[in-house]
Amino acid sequence: MIDKSQLPEVKGEYRFDAKLNNWFDLRGRAEILFRPKDAEDLAFFLKNISPEFNVQIIGAGSNVIISDDGVKGIVIKLPASFSEINHNENTITLGSASLCLNVAQYCKNFGLGGLEFLSGIPGSIGGAIAMNAGCYGADIAQTLISATAIDYLGNFHEINNIDFDFFYRGNNLSKKYIFISGKFKIAKSNPQEVSDKISELQKNRENAQPIRAKTGGSTFKNPPNKKAWELIDAVGFRGKSIGDAQISQKHCNFLINNKNASSKELIALGEETRKAVLKAFNINLEWEIKILE
Repeated sequence: MIDKSQLPEVKGEYRFDAKLNNWFDLRGRAEILFRPKDAEDLAFFLKNISPEFNVQIIGAGSNVIISDDGVKGIVIKLPASFSEINHNENTITLGSASLCLNVAQYCKNFGLGGLEFLSGIPGSIGGAIAMNAGCYGADIAQTLISATAIDYLGNFHEINNIDFDFFYRGNNLSKKYIFISGKFKIAKSNPQEVSDKISELQKNRENAQPIRAKTGGSTFKNPPNKKAWELIDAVGFRGKSIGDAQISQKHCNFLINNKNASSKELIALGEETRKAVLKAFNINLEWEIKILE
């Protein structure tokens, strides 16, 4: 149990036993939720918090399963002050708390091409950078120029694309960072052309994914030269459920909370799915969803 006296005196806000909003609509709470005022406040916190405390960051809560027993330690949630967007002729700088869909809409309004794929990605830019998010043949690695980040010792870094050593749904950075902004390439276009591309992507997503369900996006990473949903379907897990947790009938790589699923039910169903695929195909599915506990 962390006492308030053990926390650095920040300009931002601490919330104790705080609700964590998430797309699965789970009931887990954070022991302490920290919302920094700005990047300097976040760096000060990281420099001065005891290393004995577990510190994690959450974005929009789109791709996380939050333990019903609560998240021990401190969860960082970046507020709206980290969602500023600016662009010039060739680049756009995005605050890490910017929602990917909002970025796509901004690009549509200004006729900026190249980032339409963000309309199909749930969550925020910070998480998208960290996991090299992508869809429909485009991803962060193709468009990111550089990112500004703070390490867990409170030091600022400017990280160029090449230094990420991006791979499918991840990177090979040598240590953990909290991304506070990213600079991306954009292309000259016009609002109608960008709008048409976004509409096409959103239509495809609506037809293929259970986007109106309580879900967390893609559950497992696609193995090399395979599609996770096809493997899950092949072992007969389409629609399989444990309690109120279910594999989507519409897309087998989506876990959904039908009504009041617990985190334990969702995790148990995911692990049972992994075991079935491993037994049938000798392929170890890797979680794409992050589990906070």
